[in-house]
Amino acid sequence: MHDGPDARTAVLSERAPALPQDLRAQVERALAEDVGSGDLTADLVPPATRAVAQVITREPAVLCGGPWFEEVFRQLDNGIRVDWLAAEGANLRTDDLLCRVSGAARPILTGERTALNFLQTLSATATAARRFVDAVAGTGCRILDTRKTLPGLRAAQKYAVACAGAENHRLGLYDAILVKENHIVAAGSIAAAVNAARQGGRTVKVEVEVETLKELEEAVVAGADMALLDEFTNADLVKAVELNRARGRPLLLEASGGVSLDNARDIALTGVDYISVGGITKHIQAVDLSMRFSLLPKS
Repeated sequence: MHDGPDARTAVLSERAPALPQDLRAQVERALAEDVGSGDLTADLVPPATRAVAQVITREPAVLCGGPWFEEVFRQLDNGIRVDWLAAEGANLRTDDLLCRVSGAARPILTGERTALNFLQTLSATATAARRFVDAVAGTGCRILDTRKTLPGLRAAQKYAVACAGAENHRLGLYDAILVKENHIVAAGSIAAAVNAARQGGRTVKVEVEVETLKELEEAVVAGADMALLDEFTNADLVKAVELNRARGRPLLLEASGGVSLDNARDIALTGVDYISVGGITKHIQAVDLSMRFSLLPKS
């Protein structure tokens, strides 16, 4: 077991993103789901028993979710102490020691699963995002997330994405406009949809999903702010970048669809501004973490 990550690790704690406003509510819901009317098994432990638990990782990962982990134990027993040996955004090695949890044994046992669930899931999201960030490093292209998130955990997963060095796309349907194929059909044209988006003094970003270079030209002429290039080949991405640069007011360009770690760098080298990847929040596998429990001597 290693005592935390080594000195070479990339730690983002000094520029970690803001915590979601609904963090406390997320933890409340998770505890209500798991604990219900009470932890019948933890009640078998004498109430005066005190313990310390150590959390280690069984695989390389990016650490994320510490504030959720702490909030679980804070809501169960404010006297529980969590001491971290790794920071949010740290690159972890197998068998790194992440933290120690000490205090009354009952609430530590009760909170173990919920706390680890948050830490494993958000670390998985951050780990997936960091892999894509590393894949396009040095190209000037940035990785974006999508709305393909776990229900009820969107703000948490978007925090994890930002913790890993990627960027958040719109949070929901309320903070930006993304005109997709069905919106264009309903509005009548790309120009009509963009014009409608500008009505009423709206100042939010307007992005248009396009499937051809002709549609990209229409989005540029209509005055969109950004274009999502859906399922473009790399050759067509290069043409899209050239077409966009030839205009007087170029759009930001986002490549989407069919993106993998194997092809992300090649896509980035076409000159697009962003690559969006739904898999960094949707296709994740919880990081393998373990909590080792031991009793503290009686005082």
